[in-house]
Amino acid sequence: MIYFGLSIVIVIVDQFLKSYMSELLPLCEPGYCNSIEILPIFQFTLMHNSGAAFSFLSDAGGWQRWFLVTVSTVVSLIIGTWLFRVMASQKILSFGLALVLGGALGNLIDRAFVGYVVDFIVVHWEQYYFPAFNIADGAIFVGACFFVLDIWINRAEENGVGNADGQKK
Repeated sequence: MIYFGLSIVIVIVDQFLKSYMSELLPLCEPGYCNSIEILPIFQFTLMHNSGAAFSFLSDAGGWQRWFLVTVSTVVSLIIGTWLFRVMASQKILSFGLALVLGGALGNLIDRAFVGYVVDFIVVHWEQYYFPAFNIADGAIFVGACFFVLDIWINRAEENGVGNADGQKK
């Protein structure tokens, strides 16, 4: 299935860029943070997140690593099974599942092998910063957007508004 191939590409690109940025940049620590500014609102800054999204549980003392590895593994298996069973005609849903699966596996690899997720993309507006993220996180977010789009399109079809081709039922 082509969608599993997309998931693998996401994992490869994610792991490559995390490794590259880890070699390129020193770790951002309190009092010292070396960044590469790409645009006035976008920069590369190396950070390690031992917790979940938005550093949730990052200061939990270490137990969270294996908890998050377990949760990520279970969720990845569920998404992989779902992707395998999705009908070929459900392209939007399949694309979203592939993105989420690739992102989940990319972050799972980090957690399992190094104990934290490598984040390096920082977006901000003046002094307001969005939490650092990586390619896997971006894939998960975009995949979730495709889930919402799929639900929206299916709900519109169920209500007789139209189908994916823009034609009324």
